[in-house]
Amino acid sequence: MTRGGRLLAAAAGLAALGAAGFAVLTAPATFRLLKAETVASVPASGDAARGKVWFDAGGCASCHATPGQADHTRLGGGGELHTPFGVFRSPNLSPHPEDGIGRWTSADFIRAMREGVSPDGRHYYPAFPYTSYRAMTEADLADLFAHLKTLPAVAGRAPDHDLSFPYSFRRGLGLWKLAFLDGERFRPDPSKSEAWNRGAYLVEGAGHCAECHSPRNAFGAIAEGRRHAGGPDPEGKGGFVPNLTPHATGLGKWETGDIAELLKSGFTPDFDSVGGSMAAVVRNTARLSDADREAMALYLKSLPPVANPRPKAAEPRK
Repeated sequence: MTRGGRLLAAAAGLAALGAAGFAVLTAPATFRLLKAETVASVPASGDAARGKVWFDAGGCASCHATPGQADHTRLGGGGELHTPFGVFRSPNLSPHPEDGIGRWTSADFIRAMREGVSPDGRHYYPAFPYTSYRAMTEADLADLFAHLKTLPAVAGRAPDHDLSFPYSFRRGLGLWKLAFLDGERFRPDPSKSEAWNRGAYLVEGAGHCAECHSPRNAFGAIAEGRRHAGGPDPEGKGGFVPNLTPHATGLGKWETGDIAELLKSGFTPDFDSVGGSMAAVVRNTARLSDADREAMALYLKSLPPVANPRPKAAEPRK
């Protein structure tokens, strides 16, 4: 073999090794092996009544209800989330056997919610906030699944996402998960009250408040040390999502009762009201119990204060 032939063979060998390494690192099984906790047991069935609490806390209808109709239980999907990465479209979450999750098992659902993997082994994009849902217990996720199965079956599938390259290359999400998804469940803090732990579980898990109320790094992951500190609208519309920490630039002057009231009625202490996507959140949190809203408020007020002032609007040109 000539020197040139040997170089080509070596290059081909390195390329093959690189491709094999990429395939292994991006495989869903690799994440499960390295980071995801083993599912101790999958409940044979869940409690649909209890699952409604997680349905409301998680705001499932806000993303998955079919646009253009008022029934928030018809989860045919199709809602669009416009982001700097492209347009994400929510899938059918109804119990339709062909177009929705009607043929899923509890294990399928738990894996999707905690690891971001579909029953056929594809990575889900983290626009679906499994990065927060992964904190929930198997029992609570089984209850949520049981509730979803009681809702109307809706025919029809949403169009696929419309993403630019390289974000359209779904397999690469395996590397993203290894870098940014910890795979851990919520662990109660024994030094805190039962109400505080309930609030932490709701805010960090099912409620996934940090997903909108945190700044993101260049890879779309929540910026370390600035969780809940607010930031640019994740939909890329130029707005600013408020700081939820008790800093002066956030909820510093709010009482826990003020926060609980906003989660119930949408009204702020200065008699303003929320709008946009937060109005949809309030429609869901208003269905929770007073105790749950107060627990969420208690937890938010206990967060470390993080400064993240809203940017000043650009002055008009003269």
